Amino acid sequence: MVKARFAAMTERLTPEQAAALLHPADILGIPLGPGHPGGFLHALGARSDWEDLLITGALLTDFYEVFAKPGVRFLSGFYGPLERLMRDQGGAIEFVPADFRRFGPALERINPRVVATAAAPPDADGWCSLSLHAGATVAELSRAAVDPGRILVVEVSPGFPTTLGLGEHRHRIHVDQIDVLVETDREPFVIGDPEPTEDEQAIAAFVDDFVLDGATIQTGIGGVPSTVASLLAAGDKGDFGIHSEMFTTGLMKLHQAGKVTNNKGIYDGVSITTFAGGTRELYDWLDGNREVRFLPVHLVNSPELISKNRRMISINGALAVDLAGQAVADTLAGAQFSGIGGHEDFVAASGLELEDRSLICLKSSTIVDGVRVSRIAGQFAAGTIVTTPRHQLDVVITEYGVAELRGRTVRERARALAAIAHPDFRAGLLAQAEVWPPG
Repeated sequence: MVKARFAAMTERLTPEQAAALLHPADILGIPLGPGHPGGFLHALGARSDWEDLLITGALLTDFYEVFAKPGVRFLSGFYGPLERLMRDQGGAIEFVPADFRRFGPALERINPRVVATAAAPPDADGWCSLSLHAGATVAELSRAAVDPGRILVVEVSPGFPTTLGLGEHRHRIHVDQIDVLVETDREPFVIGDPEPTEDEQAIAAFVDDFVLDGATIQTGIGGVPSTVASLLAAGDKGDFGIHSEMFTTGLMKLHQAGKVTNNKGIYDGVSITTFAGGTRELYDWLDGNREVRFLPVHLVNSPELISKNRRMISINGALAVDLAGQAVADTLAGAQFSGIGGHEDFVAASGLELEDRSLICLKSSTIVDGVRVSRIAGQFAAGTIVTTPRHQLDVVITEYGVAELRGRTVRERARALAAIAHPDFRAGLLAQAEVWPPG
């Protein structure tokens, strides 16, 4: 049975009225942070009759009272500061290990009765752009739209930019497909563009050497990618392409500097992403911009498609690396810190073409309880959860230099990694490297 769809059937409700449609025991699916329907989620927090409300999503960007209510559980695929706070305060939150591409099948298996997302207001023809997030929820939105036993809630706000898809992936939903349309004036979450530290500037300078004319670039978020983008925007290199899971303020600056041509060999002429996060300036620039296209994550993060880009350079971070070349990027001291995301997809893609490179960037040390701790370890402690296995890593960069791992023996890799450790730990790590592998 397929729902009959007419514009008159779409209910225009307040956030509170939409929140009242959920049962005390129910399942709600929401996207990654930039796609969160904020007004609707806040309205859920005004209810106190929850018996077993299961919410599945990732990367909270606001304090939503609903997650503190008895009878509410949250399954998150990516932790941010608010998820970590929930966990530390004993909240009903659990982590679901999955890379970004697997969020879609995981959500399909859970089969939430209610699916909700943020979007831009409908245009003159009734189409609502999915704005800042395509991700892994696009297919689930479509399934909910035609299922008479499910409810599709779309919260629209003029603060969300109208962005575009490509080909059959239109990155939009028609009002006639929506069960409940909620209109608010909420603004999307803003990520600042802070000044980089000296260590971040040093790392970025090493990264800059790898980004040649004609490179296709993927970056994450943070001081290093932002600084790299600024260096490239001000430098004399160009003819860049963009194929990045996340579209950032730094990538916008590359466009504004005239450095992006997108002659990549796949999806030519446009920058490709699956979600965006950054400053208000970025969101205003994205509004109606035909140079950037949003595609579902199963395409954007496919290693096979990533590797088809000309001179692919991926720039990502890690929390720690050991002398074997294993990377820890989503846990800290055994506790969940962030998520797997698309980290391994872009790292893996670099091994499929010789000219492609994957750069893992991290500071060589950190301070824990007033004591300096090396982020390059001889061996990880028992029980450490590895995000990316050793055979995937290509290049590791700290503020002290570059370790190129591809094609090297296990001992050569260990020596290269020890050589870019903090000076306080370098001699000890170099001694370990000389007898590597241990045992």
